[in-house]
Amino acid sequence: MGALGRAELTLLVRNRTALFVALLMPVAMVGALRGTLDGMDLSGAGLSLGGALMTGGIGMVLIFVVYLNLTSALVARREELVLKRLRTGELSDMEILAGTALPAAALALAQSALVVVAGVALLGADAPRQPELLLAGTLLGTVVMTGLAAATSAITRTVESAQITTLPLFMVSAGGSGLFIPLDMLPDRVASVCELLPMTGVMRLVEAGVSGGADTARLTGAALGALAWTVISVFAVRRWFRWEPRR
Repeated sequence: MGALGRAELTLLVRNRTALFVALLMPVAMVGALRGTLDGMDLSGAGLSLGGALMTGGIGMVLIFVVYLNLTSALVARREELVLKRLRTGELSDMEILAGTALPAAALALAQSALVVVAGVALLGADAPRQPELLLAGTLLGTVVMTGLAAATSAITRTVESAQITTLPLFMVSAGGSGLFIPLDMLPDRVASVCELLPMTGVMRLVEAGVSGGADTARLTGAALGALAWTVISVFAVRRWFRWEPRR
């Protein structure tokens, strides 16, 4: 798995488009996020502008670095018969997928740490009040996005079409999971529906880690929601993941 991870990292560095999406798109989206939040009163959600940007920035990293990047990578490896050849070796199917995801996961964790440092140093945000929840949310989000990326690759025919098949999850997450607008600022009925979205549980944990103060029941519900989506994505991968090119 380590050798597979190093090979994937080399391919990522050589792919300028994928590297741009992984490194620069989250930064650009945080800039857009700041423009959205500047006119909002965030005190009702218990967040400062810096805290909201920190929370949304980590969500953007998980979406762009893990979900979008890994979906394209898995489709490319499948169409090039790399995945099919790997299955003839010693690694199990899940180990192949985990090894392929290692560079994206490591890069996402590193960028999330940079988001926190930049939020404190440049935006004047307070240091995370419950860093253990922030770390748990980021790790759990990496797992959820990895599973959903593998599931999405099953319905993606080409690397180019990955830009379309990944768009629905990005849009609903940006609007309903707390990336652009904190959930506590949404109407109660809308927020209750948004609680069911794949990224919502992860963002609840990240937000609690940044601002603190969340009650145990809400945190438990957020963790259970994220775990439920992990189980769903693993089932989808086992049932529908494609190891050979789509013809």
